[in-house]
Amino acid sequence: MQGIIGIITFLGVAWLLSENRSKTELRPVLSALALQILLAVILMKFDLVRDGFGNLSTAITTLKTATQQGTQFVFGYVGGGEIPFAMNPDSAQNTFIFALQALPMIMVVSALSMLLFYWRIMPIIVNGASWILQRTMNIGGALGVAAGAKVLLGNIDAPLLIRPYLKNFTRSEMFAVMTCGMATTSATVMALYSYILKDTIANPIAHILMCSIISVPAALAVSRLMVPQGSTQTEGHLVMPYKFTGWMDAVSKGTSDGLNIFLNITAMLIVALALVYLANALLGLLPNVDGSPISLQRIFGYFFAPVTWLMGIPWHESAAAGALLGTKTVVNEVVAFSDLAALPKGTLSDHTSTIMTYALCGFANFSAIGIVIGGLGAMVPERRDMIVSLGLKSVASGTIATCLSATLAGLLL
Repeated sequence: MQGIIGIITFLGVAWLLSENRSKTELRPVLSALALQILLAVILMKFDLVRDGFGNLSTAITTLKTATQQGTQFVFGYVGGGEIPFAMNPDSAQNTFIFALQALPMIMVVSALSMLLFYWRIMPIIVNGASWILQRTMNIGGALGVAAGAKVLLGNIDAPLLIRPYLKNFTRSEMFAVMTCGMATTSATVMALYSYILKDTIANPIAHILMCSIISVPAALAVSRLMVPQGSTQTEGHLVMPYKFTGWMDAVSKGTSDGLNIFLNITAMLIVALALVYLANALLGLLPNVDGSPISLQRIFGYFFAPVTWLMGIPWHESAAAGALLGTKTVVNEVVAFSDLAALPKGTLSDHTSTIMTYALCGFANFSAIGIVIGGLGAMVPERRDMIVSLGLKSVASGTIATCLSATLAGLLL
């Protein structure tokens, strides 16, 4: 019952935030929710499908080991190789260096993604997802391609597939693209999330991929509530955004793109964690509350606690869960996943940790606004003002969509 109340509340909040509540289109919203529920049931309740996703953990382990071969050769023991000196047992855990042992996997996955484009496998996947979305939700072909691509591609990579059509997009379609970007993640960083959560939940990669799939229809439902579409739709099809001279060129392009993402995440983590520390230092000057200093985590814990309760999390765990959701919104999901993995044993139950994995699995944070505005604004500079006006709203819609996915996961798992 708790989760049902949550779904109704989240949809109600989206409707209250609507730009035109009198033109709410219930049919596409209900169709999107029905598709999300159907996908969730198939992915989470059918043993054959669930076991198939479960086998992904083996692939991720192989990918991690393969990446480690490169980091050990380049960085030696700081990249995960054998330590050439005796270690104090109390300091053994400090040998893990996040930037050199976890983040390099991004470059490997990015290179593999480009190979899938070169081999024409990725377009087949995107077109298949687009076909399902167009026929179940009655959306335009161009939006269907972008939404379908967001299961695996990033905030900017997915819109690149329909770049020629973006200049003709309605406000509702542009908002739907932005919401899909905020509510999902990408294959490039899925392996990173899985690595962070390897000791927190069972088979994290399966949950992360399932979340990215079911969050697409959730994002389309929420975006339609907040910015109704009307009768105009932009038709279109996938446009190959890359030209390769061969498979080595594809690998080179993917590695270069992965390096940019690697550097961006590294820089954002350094700055974000520094800013959080400074904010907590300033808040620490205030008088203690209930015997403990005030911090951003405590503030967000209180603010988001009711939200996490609506997702089906017990009230006594909602403050800790709310702090994670707040960290994800203000900082980013990488820090939030790291905080989830670092929680003392017993702080959250296994069920709550799984729900929070779905809630945190998206790009809906303040720093992503700049990425989306910069990327989409460069593709269609004539629509930049519209994109800017929808930036903050897309963080809200993306958060609501991931909360819907988390609630549904809590009900089914």
